[in-house]
Amino acid sequence: MRIHIATDHAGLDFSQHLIAHLTAAGHEVVDHGPTSYDALDDYPAFCINAAQAVVNDQRAGIQALGVVFGGSGNGEQIAANKVTGTRAALAWSLDTAKLARQHNDANVISIGARQHTVEEATSFIDAFIAEPFSFEERHVRRIAQLAEFEATGDILGKHVNH
Repeated sequence: MRIHIATDHAGLDFSQHLIAHLTAAGHEVVDHGPTSYDALDDYPAFCINAAQAVVNDQRAGIQALGVVFGGSGNGEQIAANKVTGTRAALAWSLDTAKLARQHNDANVISIGARQHTVEEATSFIDAFIAEPFSFEERHVRRIAQLAEFEATGDILGKHVNH
């Protein structure tokens, strides 16, 4: 599988570990930056580029997921979710990582690099990549509603306030 990753200065050390780990597991890793430490760098472009690459790959029929991370993972998740077609989930446990895929068909995971040990964060990412979407009707329906709102600004019959 192709894995797109992005971070900021807070996750730079972790990104080197993650690239080696995912490559050893047989994944093709695409690093969207940064490539060097800058305490004043800005994560939005890195994370948006990674999320857009995931969406582009998936639309082209390529199996791809994304991993974004920073100090808390919050801003990185927000940035990734600005890309149409991205469903980025903040994971802070094995369960939240698995459920992001199983129930939400998330295509990007966000991790707080300063919130977890390298081992914990790596285990969340491995679980996220390994977990398939359940295709349960209720989850398919809910994801379709999110996509409908993203495309139209409404969810027919659901009384979305404008």
